[in-house]
Amino acid sequence: MGTERTTGAGADNAAYRAGFACLIGRPNAGKSTLTNALVGQKVAITSSKPQTTRHTIRGIATTSTAQLILVDTPGLHKPRTLLGERLNDLVRATLLEVDVIGFCLPADQRIGPGDTFIANELKELRTVRRRPVVALATKSDTVDRERLAEHLIAIDRLGEWDAIVPCSAVSGQQVDEVRDVLASFLPVSPQLYPDGVLTDEPEMVMIAELVREAALEGVRDELPHSLAVVVEEMVPREGRPDDNPLLDVRVNVFVERPSQKAIVIGRGGSRLREVGTNARKGIEALLGQKVYLDLHVKVAKDWQRDPKQLQRLGF
Repeated sequence: MGTERTTGAGADNAAYRAGFACLIGRPNAGKSTLTNALVGQKVAITSSKPQTTRHTIRGIATTSTAQLILVDTPGLHKPRTLLGERLNDLVRATLLEVDVIGFCLPADQRIGPGDTFIANELKELRTVRRRPVVALATKSDTVDRERLAEHLIAIDRLGEWDAIVPCSAVSGQQVDEVRDVLASFLPVSPQLYPDGVLTDEPEMVMIAELVREAALEGVRDELPHSLAVVVEEMVPREGRPDDNPLLDVRVNVFVERPSQKAIVIGRGGSRLREVGTNARKGIEALLGQKVYLDLHVKVAKDWQRDPKQLQRLGF
């Protein structure tokens, strides 16, 4: 994760800290939502369906005392496909490169085999690689105080942690505390990114993520694993006045089977229109200009198991 150091608010502060943090946890543990809350703006895809994050998206939270660069990862899980194996490899490689790890354990779910699996992986990182690990009891707003206390005790028994912090990204409860605790483990350093930069992800990657998020809402559970999005082109519309530009964005949504294509499109194209409307609003907010979004749904048979197709789709 080498990056050039830049000057900024923390450049002349001898006590200023800056570095990388990784949020890890089983799928749907609240990692992306917490990333967005820490940064203060949407930079990571969120969905009610697990296993939606496919790229390591960096969210950058800059304060007067520290710059925390958050790397969001797919949830560690028992892989069933080549894609699953590659996502797990991506997580493990990321963990070796960050300064501090936040282990997300949602308060509305009992600690299970998946959490134990991750805790065991983190044990070596903490003891051998000397990476600090902070346990985060996410979604604390969804349970009462008694249940939260039980959850915190269970987290304490699960392993040795450098800190344990309950928080809720949705209500904002203790989000500042999470930011401060993670930042306390960063090395003393000037800012790595200038003020005002919230992510270093290319716009095309962010646009693809916004389309995926819109396409995942309200669909069957198996679809998130089978959906890939590729931005084919982004071209300014010719002949538009300078004060009212329009950007033509062509996007392909890939699924594995014709039946899944039918789900995404919906009866008479109704669902695809809804996906397009919701995604376009997010894209226009991201780019700050009007967008014409041209969506196409295509079948790439069993792409999750085909190395060539995985490479073509960006994995």
